[in-house]
Amino acid sequence: MIRTYICFDLETTGLNVESDEIIEVGAVKVVEGRLTEQFTCFVNIHKPLSPFISDLTGISDAMLQREGYEKQAVIEEFVKFCDGYDLLGHNLMFDYKFMKTAASFYGLPFEKNGIDTLDLARKFLPELPNKKLGSLCEHYQYRNEKAHRAVYDAKATAYCYEQMIRQFGRENPDAFHGNPLFYRPKKWEPATIRQKRYLNDLLKYHKIENTTDMEQLSKSEASKLIDSIILKHGMMNR
Repeated sequence: MIRTYICFDLETTGLNVESDEIIEVGAVKVVEGRLTEQFTCFVNIHKPLSPFISDLTGISDAMLQREGYEKQAVIEEFVKFCDGYDLLGHNLMFDYKFMKTAASFYGLPFEKNGIDTLDLARKFLPELPNKKLGSLCEHYQYRNEKAHRAVYDAKATAYCYEQMIRQFGRENPDAFHGNPLFYRPKKWEPATIRQKRYLNDLLKYHKIENTTDMEQLSKSEASKLIDSIILKHGMMNR
């Protein structure tokens, strides 16, 4: 039964691990059931958030620019923070895929065992109307002060996990053992010279400020960005 672990949560610009980005990392270190340390950090992605993500998370562009760190520094520090610990999360594979992809990009190992409180809720609490973290918090009478903020969701998840251990762990100890997390990120391919040239021309044509580091764009990110500009502003008239 896992009682010492890192419970973590990410806020991202969307759901696509290949084209969306991490904007906040939050985690708590729990040792023998007791919270001992936390990690919380914004990532400055150097481009605007969508209104939907800002409304959902309460995170603004100004917060990322003022308080955010460069992605590589955040990922390196978080991987260190997790060294030697199993992972816990609600819908864990979503967050793990993003973090594994980011760690792999910087050549960092992130092979872990983990437990998903979403799976535990489905197994032990079928009577709940849904198995979202908010429903678990309500069930265990935990007040999550800032839902959809990473470190607050991590604390809430850890609390609910400890409650489930107390309620179900004695009779079902095997359910609270971690399992290996398997995910192999797709190989990162940089945007082509042709994509970068076309994107620059498109930005200039529509008089859009360039806030994107072209050298950090992948092929899929460049393609998505080009499509979004054309959809919103139209193509260039030659």
